[in-house]
Amino acid sequence: MMNYESFKEYKDPLWSCLTKVNRPSRYVGKEWGVDKAWNEGSLKFCLAFPDVYEIGMSYIGFQILFSLLNSISGVATDRVYCPWTDMEEEMRERSIALRSISHKIPLSEFDVIGFTLQYELTYTNILTILDLADIPFLSSERNDDHPVILAGGPGALVPAPLSEIVDVFCLGDGEPFLPVFCDLMEKTRGLPREQRLKEISRLPGAYVPLLHGYATEEDKPESRESFPIRRNLVKDLDTAHYPERMIVPNAPVVHDRIPIEIFRGCSRGCRFCQAGMIYRPVRERSPETVLKLMDTLLNSTGWDEVGLVSLASCDYSGILELLKRSQPILDKYNANVTLPSLRMDNFSVQLANSLESHRRGGLTFAPEAGTQRLRNVINKGVTEEDIENTLDSVFAHGWKRVKLYFMMGLPTETEEDLEGIIDIARRAMHIARGYHRRSQINISVAGFVPKAHTPFQWEPQDTIEDLSRKGRFLKSKVHDRNISLHYHEPDQSFLEGVLARGGKELSKVIINAWERGARFDGWTETFNLLLWMRAFEEEGIDPFHIACRRRDLDEKLPWDNIDAGISRSFLWKERELSLKGHVTPDCRWDNCHLCGLEKVCSMLSSNKVSE
Repeated sequence: MMNYESFKEYKDPLWSCLTKVNRPSRYVGKEWGVDKAWNEGSLKFCLAFPDVYEIGMSYIGFQILFSLLNSISGVATDRVYCPWTDMEEEMRERSIALRSISHKIPLSEFDVIGFTLQYELTYTNILTILDLADIPFLSSERNDDHPVILAGGPGALVPAPLSEIVDVFCLGDGEPFLPVFCDLMEKTRGLPREQRLKEISRLPGAYVPLLHGYATEEDKPESRESFPIRRNLVKDLDTAHYPERMIVPNAPVVHDRIPIEIFRGCSRGCRFCQAGMIYRPVRERSPETVLKLMDTLLNSTGWDEVGLVSLASCDYSGILELLKRSQPILDKYNANVTLPSLRMDNFSVQLANSLESHRRGGLTFAPEAGTQRLRNVINKGVTEEDIENTLDSVFAHGWKRVKLYFMMGLPTETEEDLEGIIDIARRAMHIARGYHRRSQINISVAGFVPKAHTPFQWEPQDTIEDLSRKGRFLKSKVHDRNISLHYHEPDQSFLEGVLARGGKELSKVIINAWERGARFDGWTETFNLLLWMRAFEEEGIDPFHIACRRRDLDEKLPWDNIDAGISRSFLWKERELSLKGHVTPDCRWDNCHLCGLEKVCSMLSSNKVSE
């Protein structure tokens, strides 16, 4: 029998939209694992993911932060995801304000809205969420009644493009920042907005553009006294907060499993990889902690699959011990475990071979470049022998499908390097046919985007025309029906490059493009570069000058006001070594390379010794 509350809910005009849109399950809520009662007197915090439900629900950070916020006394937490274009249209037609997914609270009534910046092409979706909540786009136009707009994630370490939109950027790990931030928000309740932001700006790892300035020449000198602002860092994952319950989606999502982060950071030193630089140093969870979480989460969620998550799971120092000790727990719940990220070496294949769940699909590897010369340039650390042996081992162990990721447009790339991609695909198929009649090799090629805080941050990005030409060249070389090759849309790669390395002038461009209709720019079916080019033109910005030119060593970069931990001198040295084809070994197994985090690494090592 439907109770009164349920009846009221179904009379809600939001429900009338659900019959008119695709995937109405994106907006219903009611998931298992959301059980904290709403406290009207609490600090109201809404986590906002600027993409659709099935993408946001697959992001491990959202699970961690939602659980962390719910563990803080006096904080009431909910979530929101960006409505797809059909739902946005229905909401506007009915004048329905955007509300949180679980408790259906209008976003304008929250004290804080915290956005996750995972991908540059979601930035217009932030504006969709703000507009549907009737919150001004510009930080300078908000008053005491508006929520504080917080943003974290990797994009927060390159804050300039959103610096006129976001009130506060949380730099680095959120676990040490959010409890202190929430406490300060509660203590400053009732104070004028500017005074609250001033108090927040003093927190470690907080960047408040309105008060700190933008680190550009027109700023007053005193506004740069606090620069660079250093990111926060979780030093011990065993004591860091991790959920013992998780939100279980009520509809299929991209990664539908229990995610357990086994370690954070990477020391491989791939020169193109922003995550490998900004998440340093490596910090591991002990096997005991991982196993306890595995048992607890399998029991509390009902999932039958566990993903051991990190930038490179096979680099976890206790991976063999962990897999062996996890088997009784997996058997207890009739579950399996997956390793989402594998390196191209025999050790990874041996690990995958021990996981029967992999046999339902294929294996994915990322050689990144087609020749040894270019892999040395990017410091990939994968040899021709590694590739040959890995492919042979994969097909010898019974797999019939392999996916290989590459990039085009890398620094110093030649046509021979592109030919090398096709050569690897052909070699893979030749090896596969030695074991199976029917095998499939899937090649995925993305345009290289130089990212901030990496050794390639000074490098030019290939133009749209160059990437299109290279993509067509690669496609023309594939003549085997069992080899498929797809390349990423060059228009999207170009815009990603602009937003990844632009300055504060892009805030107005983002707003302009949104007003012209830009939505879900990371989705091919909704992306329209023409809207952006018109916005660039109207705002007097040359996007090619931002993305497609080489920058000088002494040039001031828009992210120089942020200290991600890695020194500028180290990044430049790595860039110079790349041009010589010099490979820098992994510092976990080699000498310290003085990247800027040596004091932190030394302290972490000392703590382990003392334990």
